[in-house]
Amino acid sequence: MLAGFVLFLLAIMASDFARRRVPNSLVLLGAAGALLALWPGAQPFGLGWAQALAGGGVAFGALLLCYALGLMGAGDVKFAGALGLWTGLAPLLFIWAVASVLAGLHAALWLALRRWPVAPRLFLALSSPRIARNGDGKRNTATPARKARHVPLAAYLAMATLIWIAGGRGSAPALAAPLY
Repeated sequence: MLAGFVLFLLAIMASDFARRRVPNSLVLLGAAGALLALWPGAQPFGLGWAQALAGGGVAFGALLLCYALGLMGAGDVKFAGALGLWTGLAPLLFIWAVASVLAGLHAALWLALRRWPVAPRLFLALSSPRIARNGDGKRNTATPARKARHVPLAAYLAMATLIWIAGGRGSAPALAAPLY
């Protein structure tokens, strides 16, 4: 089941990096996989029903507030809920912290390249696909139908989860250990 979870994370990363969208079908597939893994006891991190549902509920609920404030897209929130079903509560703080650092670096680099266009191809790679370009390479000033999202948070949540898995899956990696 761990291989299926990793494939789910990679698919989320590919979709969010490429289109800044997390398809509902992919989120539902991941959530269904997490619930199916609980049935036969094949859950890769040894979670029970209560732990998985608590993780999914807390992850979804916490990020729902951010969505309500306009800070992220709905796909990020739904993915976080599915992610919580897989991981439970314990690693969520670590995953959110690592994803936030990665997303912050992405945003800082995007802002720097926007102000000082020394690497236009990198700027375009970091930008939302909704920023259309004119033939001369300048940004189209037409207002998009929806707010462009430049930071693929779901992709960074997935990446942080892969880091957590590589660091000792099922327990917080050394990076998340208290410093006392």
